[in-house]
Amino acid sequence: MTSFATVVKGLATDVCLPGGAGPFPAVLIRTPYDRTRHLAQGRGWARRGFAAVVQDVRGRFASAGEWRPYENEAADGAVTARWIRRQPWNDGRYVAVGASYAAHCALVLALEPEGGAEARPDAVIAAVPALGAADTAREPSGVERLLARAGWWAAHGDRGDSEEDALGRALAGDPGLLAHLPLTGLPGRLGRALPSWAGLWQRRERGRLVCRAVRAGVPLLAIGGHHDHFTEDTLALWRAWGGPSARLLLGPWAHGLVASPGPDAGPAHRLVLGELYARWAQRALAGGLSPGRCGVFGLGGADLWLSADTEGEPRVQRVRLLHGAVFTADPDRPVRSDDLDVPAGGIPDRCLLATPPLPRPVDAAGPVRCRLRAAADTPSADWAVRLVALAPDGTAERLALGVLRREEPAEGEFTVEMGRLARRLPAGTRLRLEIAGHHFPAHARNPHTGEDPVTAGRLLASRRKVDPASVTLTLHVLPSRPHPIDPAKEILR
Repeated sequence: MTSFATVVKGLATDVCLPGGAGPFPAVLIRTPYDRTRHLAQGRGWARRGFAAVVQDVRGRFASAGEWRPYENEAADGAVTARWIRRQPWNDGRYVAVGASYAAHCALVLALEPEGGAEARPDAVIAAVPALGAADTAREPSGVERLLARAGWWAAHGDRGDSEEDALGRALAGDPGLLAHLPLTGLPGRLGRALPSWAGLWQRRERGRLVCRAVRAGVPLLAIGGHHDHFTEDTLALWRAWGGPSARLLLGPWAHGLVASPGPDAGPAHRLVLGELYARWAQRALAGGLSPGRCGVFGLGGADLWLSADTEGEPRVQRVRLLHGAVFTADPDRPVRSDDLDVPAGGIPDRCLLATPPLPRPVDAAGPVRCRLRAAADTPSADWAVRLVALAPDGTAERLALGVLRREEPAEGEFTVEMGRLARRLPAGTRLRLEIAGHHFPAHARNPHTGEDPVTAGRLLASRRKVDPASVTLTLHVLPSRPHPIDPAKEILR
C-alpha cells in the first residue's frame, strides 16, 4: 500500500494506492470536514483494491480558495475526476462516495452537467445525503430547521476549519441564544462573522437534485437512518433515481449511521458498512447488479431487516382527547422539541390525544399521517404534530413528527405528513398525539404576524382550536409477521 499527498488545482488531496502494479478503480471522497480524518477509510478502500482519493473542498482546511457551501462542488469535483482518469494508477473507472455534505459532493458529479461525461462517476454511494442548501434548511412545507442549521453553520460556516461544539458552548453561556430576534442576528450573538447565514434562508430551490436524479445514468447505493433528519430526502433520491440500478439501505440509526444507533436498534442492525460499500462498488463497476430499484430497511425493535418494498396496510388508530381542544400557541413559551414532558395545569399549550394500550404487538411499516380540522386566529400558523410512544413502564419516546405551515384560510381540514415509521410497537404501548403551534428549537418559531420567521422582530400568541372528533392518526401496519431479508444479499443482487 502506498500513500502520497498532492494538490489538484489548489485542492489538497491524499491518495492511497493498493499494493501491486495496478491500474485500479478509484474512489473519490470530497469533504469539508478535513480529509485527514478519512485516512483509515482511505486505507480500507485500498485494502479492497481501490485507489482512494480524499480531498478537502475549496476553502476548507488545506485547500485554497473561498468556502461557499454548496456552490463550487460540481465544478471542483469535475476537475478532480478528470485528473483521476488521467493518472497511470487509475483504470479509467471511479466511484463517487460520501456521507452528508460529502454525499452532496458525490451526487453533483453524477447529476450536474458541468463536468460532462469524462467527469461523471461510474457509480455513486450517498449516505445520509445533504441534497442542497434549501433541502437541508427547510422542511418540504417550508418550515425552517433552526437547530440543525445553526449548529452546522456555527461549526463550519464561513471558516477554513471547524469548531464542532461552537453552538453547544454558546448555548451553555446563553441558553436562550436561539430565542433572540431576529434570527439573522445569530452570528453577532455567536461573536463571529457568518456572512452566508442570512443568504441560506433566501434559498428555496428545494428538490433540484431529486429532479435531476430521474435522468441519472449510473448505479446508486443510498444509505440513511430512520432517526436522521434527511430520511425523507434519502428515500426521495432512491425513488427518483433513473440509473441502471438503485439500492437502499435504511437502518434504525441517526445521522452517524451505525455509530449512532437509535433506541430501537438491535444486534442485527450493527452492519459493517465499509465492507458492504466495497462489495457493492466492485459489483457495480463490473456490471453485476440486477437492474431496477430494491433495498432493505431495518425494523426497529424487532432486530430484523425487511425488503424496501414492504409496506403495511393503512390503519386508523382511535384517539381520544385528553385536554387542549382549545390552546394557545405562544412563541414566548413554545412547545420544545427537546422535551417530551407535558406540563400539567395552566393554559394548554397543545392539544393532547392518546390511544388505548395496544392489545397486541404492532409492526408499523410505512408513512404516518394525521388528519384534522382546526383553526388559528392569525394569518400564518404552523401545525406541529408529534407522535410519542408511551411504554408500559412509563418511558416516552418520539416516534414521528410533521410540521406544516398554513397561511390563510385560518380554518380548515388538512393533513400533516409525519414521515415514515419502521418499528415494532410492543403490546401495552400507548400512542400520544400532540398537536402544537411550535417545535422549538428544532424548528424556528412562527411569529404569527405573516412575517418571515427568520427576519421577524416581534411575536404574537395564536389561539388555536382543534375539533377532536376530526382527528385521525393513520399508521401502516403489517397484517402478519414479516419475512426477514439478508441485507447484504438484497443490496448486492
